[in-house]
Amino acid sequence: MAWLSSLGTFGEILRFTILILEVIFVFNLMIVVHEWGHFLAARWRGLKVEKFYIWFGKPLWKKTINGVEYGLGSIPAGGFVALPQMAPMGGLEGESSKEVLPPITPLDKAIVAFAGPLFSFMLACAFAVAVWIVGKPESEGHTTSIVGYVAKDSPAKAAGILPGDKILKVDGQPVKRFEGLVDSVRWGVVASEGDTIAFEVERPGQGVLKFDVDPKAWAKKDEKKKEEPVSWWRSLFKRPELRSVGLEGQMTPMVGKVNKDSPADEAGLKPNDLVLRADGKPLRSMGDLGDYIKENAGKTIMLDVERMVNETEKKVIQIPILPRIPDKNNLKEVTEDHKEYPMVGIVWDQEGKRTPTTIAPWEQISDAVRHMGNLVSKLVSPKSDLSPAHMSGPVGVGRLYYKLFEHPDGWRLVLWFSVVFNINLAILNMMPFPVLDGGHITMAIAEALRRKPPQGRVLEYVQTACALMLFGFLIFVTFKDTGDIFGGGSKEKELKIEWLPKEKRAAPGA
Repeated sequence: MAWLSSLGTFGEILRFTILILEVIFVFNLMIVVHEWGHFLAARWRGLKVEKFYIWFGKPLWKKTINGVEYGLGSIPAGGFVALPQMAPMGGLEGESSKEVLPPITPLDKAIVAFAGPLFSFMLACAFAVAVWIVGKPESEGHTTSIVGYVAKDSPAKAAGILPGDKILKVDGQPVKRFEGLVDSVRWGVVASEGDTIAFEVERPGQGVLKFDVDPKAWAKKDEKKKEEPVSWWRSLFKRPELRSVGLEGQMTPMVGKVNKDSPADEAGLKPNDLVLRADGKPLRSMGDLGDYIKENAGKTIMLDVERMVNETEKKVIQIPILPRIPDKNNLKEVTEDHKEYPMVGIVWDQEGKRTPTTIAPWEQISDAVRHMGNLVSKLVSPKSDLSPAHMSGPVGVGRLYYKLFEHPDGWRLVLWFSVVFNINLAILNMMPFPVLDGGHITMAIAEALRRKPPQGRVLEYVQTACALMLFGFLIFVTFKDTGDIFGGGSKEKELKIEWLPKEKRAAPGA
């Protein structure tokens, strides 16, 4: 839908509206399928179904069909099926009718509760089959385990890890890729718990080497933290920092945007060009060209560029380019280091070249389940940096879906993420917490063992209290999700650069 942007303000508004509607549609689909599972199971077991609502709150629309009140609530935060023979939830779903209903067996309660997560799991399987058919776009920087860039003043740099090293293990766990839910370098670093992180790498010509990396050994990052105390208000929106060591996966730099009147524009670089080499030196990451320019300031650089001629044909061309200092910038407002340096005026595509990868449905499901298990274990571990403050609610998930839909291959990525999300939804709902489906199953098992159902009014109070706790947690993570949108309360300013056409530039030395 990028073409809508060419229509000006109207096109941007239309594009935004369409993306929002797509996100709402995906959410509604997953809610309806989950609740539909409860609904069908309740019908099968002969339970009374009073209401079937999407979203909570005052109904925007409702209609009674065959004794069931269907409706759309005003608070877009989920949905429910009102089943008075299950645990009562009058405080949240509205008062039930005074009709005296026969009790149901613990088995019926367990089946109806289990049906929701089961249908979420089945939907995840359907999405996984779709991903297997159409493929998932993956970038080189995500699928490789070879280091492409080591940040200056980073813990990885201090430990001695170099670009070109192939990472074999992180904290003793084998890795297959740089990014991903499981078996990845990024997850290995984030999930690590020790004072140092053990890296095992294979270096060309030197074999297997081992490094102990201190994740706190950031030379300039720590100094900046001490100088900038975070206010209590900003802390509500700011997530705690996750562990990082300054490594990026190897990726051939890909041009995302060329700034008008910049050296790159004048040299003839185009979006989607792959910049392979600078003066014959292979580029392993987006940061390599900038570093090379700083080392060779004032010199014309010969770039080897791979360009697609048509959908199937590509060619490598050489483009000379003379970097220069931007004509206007706000560097003094952004950084303490006011030193200006030559640039070429390229905005890199952060993901680089993407290739559809075939992933078997079972592998997708297995990875999602393993990731959820690993995440839960780290959330409860006292040694882990991961905490509930790193989780997301409806706002965060909706924002991620919005960003995925913006992507050129967005619909493929949405299918893939929906596998992960529905698996997470199924597992979280199976946790033995009142209000959740797992809580209903736990109470059904307790009722079967005690041979006596729990007292209705007391149970309703407990259910309502737990639901309010759950809503409180959703409010907490919504603060964090909102902070992600607006920069987490950060005061840092964005670097702005402006390039002028030749006739408006100041003469050299002026």
